[in-house]
Amino acid sequence: MRIFLSTFFVILAICSCTKREAPFKQPNIVLILTDDQGWGDLSYHGNTNLSTPNIDSIAYKGMVLENFFVQPVCSPTRAELLTGQHFSRLGVYATSAGGERMDFDVPTIADVLKSNGYQTAAYGKWHNGMQPPYHPNARGFDDFYGFCSGHWGNYFSPMLERNGEIVQGNGFLVDDLFNHGIDFVSENRDKPFFLYLPINTPHSPMQSPDEYWARFKDKPLTMQYQGDGMEDERFTRAALAMVENIDWNMGRLNAILKKNGLEENTIVIFMSDNGPNGWRWNGGMRGKKGSTDEGGVKSPFFIKWPKHIKAGHKSKQLMASIDLLPTLTGLAKIKLPDTLRMDGLDLSSKVLNQNPATTARVVYNHWNGETSLRTQKYRLDSENRLYDMDDDLGQTIDISSKKPIIKDSLVHIKEKWEQEILASKIDKKRPFTIGTKDYDYTQLPARDAIATGSITRSNRWPNDSFYTNWVSTNDSIFWNVDILEEGTFEVFLYYTCKKDAVGTELQLRLNNSKITKVISEFHDPDLIGADKDRSPRMESYVKDFKVIKLGEISLNDGVGQLSLSAVTMPGNTVIDFRLLNLKRK
Repeated sequence: MRIFLSTFFVILAICSCTKREAPFKQPNIVLILTDDQGWGDLSYHGNTNLSTPNIDSIAYKGMVLENFFVQPVCSPTRAELLTGQHFSRLGVYATSAGGERMDFDVPTIADVLKSNGYQTAAYGKWHNGMQPPYHPNARGFDDFYGFCSGHWGNYFSPMLERNGEIVQGNGFLVDDLFNHGIDFVSENRDKPFFLYLPINTPHSPMQSPDEYWARFKDKPLTMQYQGDGMEDERFTRAALAMVENIDWNMGRLNAILKKNGLEENTIVIFMSDNGPNGWRWNGGMRGKKGSTDEGGVKSPFFIKWPKHIKAGHKSKQLMASIDLLPTLTGLAKIKLPDTLRMDGLDLSSKVLNQNPATTARVVYNHWNGETSLRTQKYRLDSENRLYDMDDDLGQTIDISSKKPIIKDSLVHIKEKWEQEILASKIDKKRPFTIGTKDYDYTQLPARDAIATGSITRSNRWPNDSFYTNWVSTNDSIFWNVDILEEGTFEVFLYYTCKKDAVGTELQLRLNNSKITKVISEFHDPDLIGADKDRSPRMESYVKDFKVIKLGEISLNDGVGQLSLSAVTMPGNTVIDFRLLNLKRK
């Protein structure tokens, strides 16, 4: 009998052990954020103009948030998904010249994950600040490769940066970014990692490899924009070619996760930062990039995590970019500090289908003085017109007169939100920072500078512009700067110039510190980009800028005006200016 009981308890113990759940293993996280891709730019959503099987597979193998909303333009969305806070709380008010910077004292998702043992990397378009402590390396990312501006002027082996150091890209930019992501995954397969891929397409300029453009340049578009806006079919074809290139790269990333045995415990998310950058098919919705209407702010949102997220599941739960940080940390079972302010919600239970009923909430969209809001059923637009989004996705029938109580209540909610959030103090005169402790490099591009006299930008959009038409020693280029920690810095200048500018003496000065340099080599290359543009661009063309060392300058703590001027000019012009890069000695 004793032998029988002993055997029984041994068997019971074995059975109990086999029923125990395996200990929770923190998931890897891969977040792919596309740039200016509309909700409708996917075959999953019914667009027969293109085919995106690798992106679609995330939806089929995971779940789809059918009502996921972002902001109308790039920087605000990026700031929200990184911090879980409304962008206007963070000091973001523009997409260039300093207005894209989010307050550096607010932790990002990379900060949170890094403090919990994750390896972190970002490869692509940052667009939330360039100079540390706004730079991605100062916001929780161990490794960064790409560019910090809002857009770039050349997608084929362009000038980029790696952790602040200027480098040359390798091939088509999106392929290059995914290559870095694939290497990062392989190198960190034995540790939890967070890979952020904010890629730069299909944002203009509309450049794509020949292979992808060949598929679309003569292709009839069977699905087109339904509204009053005039569709530019060549632009649409270029955008769709760029999306198919993204899809090919997504297939490569999926394959490397599988090859390394990481697929089952990696959360993969695919989304976009705003609506489409042109009038094209977008599921019948009104609005595009820059608009607070449905089409300007609805993003695809696919998320997979095998064995955790039910394959093929769809949710109508209202979710927004501010929810990403709390939701991902919820999935990873990471407790956020009580002191960390969150405007977003932890909707991990919805993603895991543990609480499938929709939670009532309001999502706010704002840009350029216009605010709209979305509930589960209604959208109140920027002019306080009310639409039933279940029956009227295109926002064609204002039902305010039929639903006056609902309209009035939503107007009140909107006004209250604007008073609380938009009234946040935004300092539009914040200087550009130099000398942040523990960071070697500080870039000061033409984008962030102010020019005097006849000096002009190469384009009205500052992000990838350079300064030209410098024809007088009375004119200069300057930055309002804040030296956070004194030190000596090597200064590198990126420039071009004509032959008659050789012999020009440049001076860089801040208060009593100055250095001078005589330009000894002419460098006058052609503009780059026109031969690869599939549709006319509105951004600046770029050039192959030459780099020289200006010298070493000692800078003391404090605020001042760093100016670049010409002391002498033997010819009729000075230089075309692109960038200064300061390296701490």
